[in-house]
Amino acid sequence: MSKASVHILLVSDQAAPSLLPALDPALKPAEAVLMVSGKMRARADSLEAVLHESGVKTTRIALEDEHDFGKLENALLEVASTRDGQSIALNVTGGTKLMALAAQSIAVAAKWSVFYVDVDTDEVIWLGKDSHRQPLTQQLRLRHYLRGYGFTLEEGVQRPQPSQRHNDLLSTLITQVGSLEKPLAQLNWLGQKAEEQKRLSVTLTPDQQDSRGLEALFRIFQDAGVLAVAGDKLTFADETERSFAKGGWLEHHVFRSVSVLSGELGLRDKAANLQVQDMDKVRNELDVAFMAKNRLFVIECKTARMDKPEAPKANDTLFKLAEICRRVGGLGTRGMLASYRPLGDAEKRLAGALRIELVCGPELARLDEKIRNWVRR
Repeated sequence: MSKASVHILLVSDQAAPSLLPALDPALKPAEAVLMVSGKMRARADSLEAVLHESGVKTTRIALEDEHDFGKLENALLEVASTRDGQSIALNVTGGTKLMALAAQSIAVAAKWSVFYVDVDTDEVIWLGKDSHRQPLTQQLRLRHYLRGYGFTLEEGVQRPQPSQRHNDLLSTLITQVGSLEKPLAQLNWLGQKAEEQKRLSVTLTPDQQDSRGLEALFRIFQDAGVLAVAGDKLTFADETERSFAKGGWLEHHVFRSVSVLSGELGLRDKAANLQVQDMDKVRNELDVAFMAKNRLFVIECKTARMDKPEAPKANDTLFKLAEICRRVGGLGTRGMLASYRPLGDAEKRLAGALRIELVCGPELARLDEKIRNWVRR
């Protein structure tokens, strides 16, 4: 199948099926014609931004009524009549079913090529008498994927490569989940207090000084160079280590697992602490994110206790994660909550209903296995 100079795109909520072939070197057109309903104007804006950045010219056709088959056909007939003689391919993946039916009927009459994008197999399926599958050679990167959904990506804090001492600390924290749970909660609180005061040091109460569990935890973190304790003063080595102590260590553990699995699972553009901003300048942070199978995978990391009545509610975290996944990457985005502390049965049921994967408490020791099964599912 020869490369068409023009792609007809039926704009919908899902950006990936439109972008994949349009950015693929083997299929990339000189121009993309976007068929846009009133509801999809913002999505078309986002698609155009990515296409322009990649050197693809765009033309937008406003659809008067996406529920009127005759009007849809007329709009597409107008495209066909003004582009007679051009090499055109219809991407029938997007739009509503009615839009796809109208477009395909015109494509047959105008002798356009027609294809469907299978994002799960990274293939373009050419339809018609010359039906065949064509592997995609281009895979979406995080920046283009997020831009296609109307989000700009701002690099977050550049995380240093963990030293061997940090790795030893992470291994201890993960293998001793039960015994370290309470003192870790106290250390998180101390780190948060120091951050709020914009200081690296915080004063310990007599109870904290006398706590054997906290003393043992301080020693573990001190051996890793994260903090130091002298008398009633707890001092973090620097702001990065303070962030590490108050929960950043779990992000390190998750990101390390993602990095280890990158080659095996074909993970791309893995990143930690991503700041994304939508068109209304609303910011969200993604603790860990990566691309696989042309889908966005988002992992939220929590070290705060969520199973006690007085604690921040786990269901708030779950609803927020589900909403971020929906907004930032569309219906195909998958979310996971990695929590150092357990969740209650009601929260587990809610996570299932929201299709959020859970890795909690002792399960963190099997995080590689959990991520492997999650991505392959």
